Amino acid sequence: MDTPDLLKEALATFDALFDEAQRAGEPDRTAMTVATASLDARPSARTVLLKAHDARGFVFYTHLDGRKGRELQANPHAALLFHWPRVRDGVQVRIEGPVEIVSDEEADAYFASRPRGSQLGAWASKQSETLEAREQFEERLAQAEREFEGRDVPRPPRWTGLRVKPDTIEFWYGANFRLHERQAYERDVAGDWHRRMLFP
Repeated sequence: MDTPDLLKEALATFDALFDEAQRAGEPDRTAMTVATASLDARPSARTVLLKAHDARGFVFYTHLDGRKGRELQANPHAALLFHWPRVRDGVQVRIEGPVEIVSDEEADAYFASRPRGSQLGAWASKQSETLEAREQFEERLAQAEREFEGRDVPRPPRWTGLRVKPDTIEFWYGANFRLHERQAYERDVAGDWHRRMLFP
Protein backbone atom coordinates (compact mmCIF):
# COMPACT_ATOMS: atom_id res chain seq x y z
CA MET A 1 0.00 0.00 0.00
CA ASP A 2 1.31 3.44 -0.92
CA THR A 3 2.20 5.82 1.89
CA PRO A 4 0.03 8.96 1.77
CA ASP A 5 1.91 12.12 0.86
CA LEU A 6 1.15 13.93 4.12
CA LEU A 7 2.32 10.94 6.16
CA LYS A 8 5.51 10.89 4.08
CA GLU A 9 5.93 14.60 4.86
CA ALA A 10 5.44 14.02 8.58
CA LEU A 11 7.90 11.12 8.64
CA ALA A 12 10.47 13.15 6.68
CA THR A 13 10.10 15.96 9.22
CA PHE A 14 10.60 13.47 12.04
CA ASP A 15 13.72 12.06 10.37
CA ALA A 16 15.17 15.55 9.88
CA LEU A 17 14.58 16.45 13.55
CA PHE A 18 15.91 13.05 14.65
CA ASP A 19 19.14 13.80 12.77
CA GLU A 20 19.27 17.31 14.26
CA ALA A 21 18.96 15.81 17.72
CA GLN A 22 22.07 13.74 17.12
CA ARG A 23 24.03 16.71 15.81
CA ALA A 24 22.82 18.87 18.71
CA GLY A 25 24.28 16.40 21.21
CA GLU A 26 21.06 15.13 22.78
CA PRO A 27 22.09 12.50 25.38
CA ASP A 28 19.77 9.91 23.80
CA ARG A 29 17.59 11.02 20.91
CA THR A 30 15.78 7.64 20.96
CA ALA A 31 14.39 8.20 24.47
CA MET A 32 10.64 8.68 24.40
CA THR A 33 7.85 8.69 26.93
CA VAL A 34 5.18 6.09 26.25
CA ALA A 35 1.81 6.63 27.90
CA THR A 36 -0.76 3.88 28.28
CA ALA A 37 -4.09 3.53 30.03
CA SER A 38 -5.78 0.63 31.74
CA LEU A 39 -9.32 -0.41 30.92
CA ASP A 40 -10.55 1.67 33.87
CA ALA A 41 -8.85 4.74 32.31
CA ARG A 42 -5.94 5.02 34.73
CA PRO A 43 -2.96 6.43 32.81
CA SER A 44 0.70 5.60 33.32
CA ALA A 45 3.87 6.78 31.59
CA ARG A 46 7.50 5.71 31.41
CA THR A 47 10.56 6.28 29.23
CA VAL A 48 11.51 3.66 26.66
CA LEU A 49 13.85 3.66 23.65
CA LEU A 50 12.80 3.86 20.02
CA LYS A 51 14.30 0.90 18.17
CA ALA A 52 12.79 1.24 14.69
CA HIS A 53 10.52 3.56 12.77
CA ASP A 54 9.09 3.68 9.27
CA ALA A 55 5.76 4.25 7.56
CA ARG A 56 4.27 1.34 9.55
CA GLY A 57 4.97 3.02 12.89
CA PHE A 58 7.32 3.48 15.84
CA VAL A 59 8.70 0.38 17.62
CA PHE A 60 9.91 -0.28 21.14
CA TYR A 61 10.50 -3.57 22.96
CA THR A 62 9.22 -4.87 26.27
CA HIS A 63 7.87 -7.88 28.11
CA LEU A 64 4.19 -8.49 27.46
CA ASP A 65 3.62 -9.49 31.09
CA GLY A 66 4.95 -6.18 32.49
CA ARG A 67 2.54 -3.36 33.26
CA LYS A 68 2.80 -1.56 29.94
CA GLY A 69 2.62 -4.84 28.07
CA ARG A 70 -0.52 -5.86 29.93
CA GLU A 71 -2.15 -2.45 29.47
CA LEU A 72 -1.36 -2.34 25.76
CA GLN A 73 -2.82 -5.79 25.22
CA ALA A 74 -6.02 -4.83 27.06
CA ASN A 75 -6.23 -1.32 25.58
CA PRO A 76 -4.05 -1.23 22.43
CA HIS A 77 -3.60 2.53 22.11
CA ALA A 78 -0.58 4.60 23.14
CA ALA A 79 0.87 8.09 23.08
CA LEU A 80 4.57 8.75 22.53
CA LEU A 81 6.50 11.91 23.38
CA PHE A 82 9.99 12.89 22.28
CA HIS A 83 11.57 15.97 23.88
CA TRP A 84 14.79 17.35 22.40
CA PRO A 85 15.59 20.57 24.32
CA ARG A 86 18.90 21.07 22.47
CA VAL A 87 17.27 21.16 19.02
CA ARG A 88 16.54 24.71 17.86
CA ASP A 89 14.71 26.37 20.77
CA GLY A 90 13.38 23.05 21.99
CA VAL A 91 11.33 20.54 20.03
CA GLN A 92 8.71 18.02 21.06
CA VAL A 93 7.17 15.35 18.86
CA ARG A 94 3.86 13.82 19.96
CA ILE A 95 2.60 10.62 18.35
CA GLU A 96 -0.67 8.84 19.08
CA GLY A 97 -2.25 5.74 17.63
CA PRO A 98 -3.19 2.08 17.90
CA VAL A 99 -0.61 -0.52 18.88
CA GLU A 100 0.23 -3.89 17.36
CA ILE A 101 2.75 -6.59 18.26
CA VAL A 102 5.58 -6.90 15.74
CA SER A 103 6.16 -10.16 13.88
CA ASP A 104 8.19 -12.93 15.52
CA GLU A 105 10.79 -12.55 12.77
CA GLU A 106 11.23 -8.85 13.50
CA ALA A 107 11.43 -9.43 17.26
CA ASP A 108 13.89 -12.33 16.84
CA ALA A 109 16.17 -10.23 14.63
CA TYR A 110 16.23 -7.34 17.09
CA PHE A 111 16.75 -9.59 20.13
CA ALA A 112 19.70 -11.27 18.40
CA SER A 113 21.32 -7.84 17.96
CA ARG A 114 21.22 -7.04 21.70
CA PRO A 115 24.27 -7.44 23.97
CA ARG A 116 24.35 -10.83 25.63
CA GLY A 117 23.93 -9.27 29.07
CA SER A 118 20.71 -7.61 27.96
CA GLN A 119 19.50 -10.89 26.47
CA LEU A 120 20.12 -12.71 29.74
CA GLY A 121 18.45 -9.92 31.69
CA ALA A 122 15.28 -10.40 29.64
CA TRP A 123 15.13 -13.99 30.88
CA ALA A 124 15.98 -13.10 34.48
CA SER A 125 13.50 -10.27 34.96
CA LYS A 126 9.85 -10.76 35.89
CA GLN A 127 9.14 -7.23 34.70
CA SER A 128 7.04 -5.11 37.06
CA GLU A 129 6.56 -7.93 39.61
CA THR A 130 7.59 -7.48 43.25
CA LEU A 131 11.28 -8.17 43.94
CA GLU A 132 11.90 -9.11 47.56
CA ALA A 133 15.68 -8.53 47.41
CA ARG A 134 18.22 -7.62 44.75
CA GLU A 135 19.94 -10.95 45.42
CA GLN A 136 16.85 -12.74 44.11
CA PHE A 137 17.29 -11.06 40.71
CA GLU A 138 21.04 -11.69 40.69
CA GLU A 139 20.40 -15.40 41.31
CA ARG A 140 17.92 -15.52 38.44
CA LEU A 141 20.51 -13.82 36.23
CA ALA A 142 23.16 -16.35 37.25
CA GLN A 143 20.69 -19.15 36.53
CA ALA A 144 20.11 -17.78 33.02
CA GLU A 145 23.87 -17.56 32.47
CA ARG A 146 24.23 -21.22 33.42
CA GLU A 147 21.29 -22.30 31.29
CA PHE A 148 22.55 -20.65 28.11
CA GLU A 149 26.28 -21.08 28.65
CA GLY A 150 28.05 -21.84 25.41
CA ARG A 151 25.09 -21.16 23.13
CA ASP A 152 23.04 -18.32 21.72
CA VAL A 153 20.36 -16.84 23.96
CA PRO A 154 16.90 -17.23 22.37
CA ARG A 155 14.22 -14.56 22.68
CA PRO A 156 11.88 -15.17 25.63
CA PRO A 157 8.44 -16.07 24.28
CA ARG A 158 6.68 -13.14 25.99
CA TRP A 159 9.36 -10.54 25.15
CA THR A 160 8.65 -8.70 21.93
CA GLY A 161 8.21 -5.42 20.11
CA LEU A 162 5.22 -3.11 20.08
CA ARG A 163 4.54 -0.83 17.13
CA VAL A 164 2.59 2.40 17.56
CA LYS A 165 0.84 3.05 14.25
CA PRO A 166 0.41 6.83 14.11
CA ASP A 167 -2.91 8.46 13.48
CA THR A 168 -1.62 11.74 14.94
CA ILE A 169 1.87 13.24 14.67
CA GLU A 170 2.42 16.71 16.13
CA PHE A 171 5.58 18.80 15.92
CA TRP A 172 5.97 21.39 18.67
CA TYR A 173 8.64 24.05 18.16
CA GLY A 174 9.59 26.18 21.14
CA ALA A 175 9.66 29.98 20.99
CA ASN A 176 10.15 32.91 23.35
CA PHE A 177 7.21 34.03 25.51
CA ARG A 178 5.58 30.61 24.93
CA LEU A 179 4.62 31.67 21.39
CA HIS A 180 5.30 28.15 20.19
CA GLU A 181 4.63 26.78 16.72
CA ARG A 182 2.60 23.57 16.46
CA GLN A 183 1.99 21.55 13.32
CA ALA A 184 -0.34 18.55 13.51
CA TYR A 185 -0.77 15.72 11.01
CA GLU A 186 -3.92 13.67 11.61
CA ARG A 187 -5.60 10.68 10.00
CA ASP A 188 -9.40 10.73 9.90
CA VAL A 189 -11.76 7.77 10.22
CA ALA A 190 -11.68 7.28 6.44
CA GLY A 191 -7.90 6.93 6.55
CA ASP A 192 -7.15 10.27 4.89
CA TRP A 193 -4.40 12.49 6.32
CA HIS A 194 -4.77 16.20 7.04
CA ARG A 195 -2.41 18.91 8.31
CA ARG A 196 -3.32 21.87 10.47
CA MET A 197 -1.66 24.44 12.69
CA LEU A 198 -2.56 24.65 16.37
CA PHE A 199 -2.58 27.61 18.73
CA PRO A 200 0.37 27.49 21.18
